Amino acid sequence: MSLNAHLAELAKRHQALEREIQAVQASPSADELKIAELKRKKLQLKDEMERLRQSMGSQSVH
Repeated sequence: MSLNAHLAELAKRHQALEREIQAVQASPSADELKIAELKRKKLQLKDEMERLRQSMGSQSVH
């Protein structure tokens, strides 16, 4: 899988987590632990996407 394809897949998963977080928060009995877990996963994806972007940028410089 190319870096661009991997980055696109991570972005899709990131967006899906955002939608899931919004759905859980909209629930009258929102599970705060579930929300925290989803946010942690979303942040991990964001960090991985940033590392890939930096890697792609450093490859184009060389």
